[in-house]
Amino acid sequence: MRLKGLIVLAVFAMFFVACKEDNSAENYKKEVAEQKQEEKILEFGFDLKKFEFKRDTVRRGDTFGIILERNNIGYPEIFQIAEKAKDTFDIATKLQVGKPYTLLFDKKRINDSIQKPTTFIYQQNLEDYVVIDFKDSIQAYTRTKPITYVEKTATGVIENNISETLENKGLSQVLAYKMADDIYAWTIDFRRLQPGDRFKVIYTDKYINDTIYAGVHNVKAAYFEHNGDSLYAFQFKTDSIKNIVDYFNEDAKNLRRAFLKMPVKFGRLSSRYNLNRRIAYYGYKVRPHKGTDFAAPVGTPIMATANGTVIESTRRGGNGKYVKIRHNATYSTQYLHMKAQNVKKGQYVRQGDIIGWVGMTGNTGGPHVCYRFWKNGKQVDPFKQKLPEAEPISDSLKTKYLDHIKPIKQQLDNIFFLETGTQKTENTITEDNTTDIQ
Repeated sequence: MRLKGLIVLAVFAMFFVACKEDNSAENYKKEVAEQKQEEKILEFGFDLKKFEFKRDTVRRGDTFGIILERNNIGYPEIFQIAEKAKDTFDIATKLQVGKPYTLLFDKKRINDSIQKPTTFIYQQNLEDYVVIDFKDSIQAYTRTKPITYVEKTATGVIENNISETLENKGLSQVLAYKMADDIYAWTIDFRRLQPGDRFKVIYTDKYINDTIYAGVHNVKAAYFEHNGDSLYAFQFKTDSIKNIVDYFNEDAKNLRRAFLKMPVKFGRLSSRYNLNRRIAYYGYKVRPHKGTDFAAPVGTPIMATANGTVIESTRRGGNGKYVKIRHNATYSTQYLHMKAQNVKKGQYVRQGDIIGWVGMTGNTGGPHVCYRFWKNGKQVDPFKQKLPEAEPISDSLKTKYLDHIKPIKQQLDNIFFLETGTQKTENTITEDNTTDIQ
């Protein structure tokens, strides 16, 4: 009898456990289903699950009015919406072909015979968007999507060139441009890197909504071994009011010069300054060439090689379309044969600003920019000038700078040259790592 009782109890216990497990499984499935129902699809500050929505892009010939009329809104209402919104964003004139937009429709009215949107959302770029809400009253506002900055490190050893090294490691080519143009433009010639040269870099990647990669934001610090030299570079903001950011070495010496070496990125030097040049077309007569030519495809951006004021932006004779900039009482530069200018006379430009694009206007046998360099009113060879360095760190900031770079230098020194090349080191939400000086 006792054995029979134990068997009955065991069977009952197994049945109870099985029922409990079945109930747990059912409850779990129910919780998952409820959770899925409660999940929100958040975008542009709206829960899209509460709306029917339509996504499209602005087509050629589209206007705000045409888009809304296509979606059953009449012109009197369109005019009223545009007028109310124009103080925030002139939607009537600023839509650009190819830009995406989203229309929201109220689910409660979706069975109406005529479906009308209640909200128009226009994306100006990956980050910024405009909301025009006309469900009850008309409201217009601009917003920026949440941005995350992720600090990363990368290393590389040069075999052929830096672009190939970065590509092999799956790293952005923007890092090459930043190191070649923003950081080491005057200390390393990136067209003459040697096999075995190597680098380490601490940089920040930008993400929108934590998921959309928006490119390299900035480079915090770098280290480059080239021709036996060890070259450190640290980013530092020397003026928060004017937003002046530059790169300095471990001794607080500015790595830049007052002038860039060339006005185009990775342009090919095709003809040097030469006062004794003879040309077959002119019967081998001496035809001095007082400029330095950089060959590049039509449309290549042309940069101001130094800060200054535009004193000419015009077209004249064999020069074609050109820009001339006065940098100070001693130096001026001129940029010839442009396809088009991007600046006007009297405009102040900073080093690296795009002032025009490579073209073939005037007397030219191919697309290039003729770069002319003036010193005390006379054209000279820029490569033979002992050009001034950019402004050094002031004595009052030098101590702060040296304190600032101590942990960053230690971080750089502790990065090993790895085959894999990149690793995430830190997340920084909605702010970059540039040091502000009060």
